Amino acid sequence: MINNSQDMNLNAANGAALALKEDLRMLWEQHVAWTRLAIISLVFGLPDVNFVLERLLRNPKDFETALVPLYGKDRAAKFSDLLTSHLVIASELIKAAKAGDNTAVQNFEKQWYSNADEIAKFLAEINPNWSEEKWREMLHQHLSLTEQEAVTMLQGNYPKSIQLYDEIEQQALEMSDEMTRGIIKQFPRAFPQ
Repeated sequence: MINNSQDMNLNAANGAALALKEDLRMLWEQHVAWTRLAIISLVFGLPDVNFVLERLLRNPKDFETALVPLYGKDRAAKFSDLLTSHLVIASELIKAAKAGDNTAVQNFEKQWYSNADEIAKFLAEINPNWSEEKWREMLHQHLSLTEQEAVTMLQGNYPKSIQLYDEIEQQALEMSDEMTRGIIKQFPRAFPQ
C-alpha cells in the first residue's frame, strides 16, 4: 500500500500537480515493469528480447519529454542519457551474470552504481529540493532490489522474484512521489496549492 502520509502536498494539489504526479508515476511504473520484462526475456533467451529492450529504452525518452517543459531540452536530454546508460548497463550486467562471467558482473555492477551516483548528483543540481544523498540512497536501493530480482530469476526462484518486484514497484512509486514533490516546490507558480 502507498504511504500517503508523505503525500500531503500531492493530495491537496491542483489539477496540474495531480497530472504531474500521475505522469511521473506512470513513467516510473513503466520503468520497472519493462525492466522486469527485459530481465525475463534476457534470462530465458526469449525471441522478443530485442523488442522488449527497444521498448524499455523508450522510457528515458518519455521522461525527457515530460521534463522538457520544466527543465529545458538540454537538462531533460541529460537525464534521458543518464537513464539510458542505467538501462544499458543493467542489460549487460544480466547478460554477464547469465554467462557466469563474474569479472564482467563486477565491472558492470561498479558502472551501474557509479551511474546511479551521477543521476543523484544531476538531479540535486537541477532542483534544490532534491537531495543528492536521498536520491543516491533511493537509486542504490532500486539497483539492489533489481539485481536481486534478476538473480532470483536466474536461480529459478520465481516466487521470490515476484515478491521482489512488488518491493521494486513500491519503491519506484516512492521515487516518483519524491520527484513530484521537488518539482512542485521548485515551480510553485505552475502548481499552485
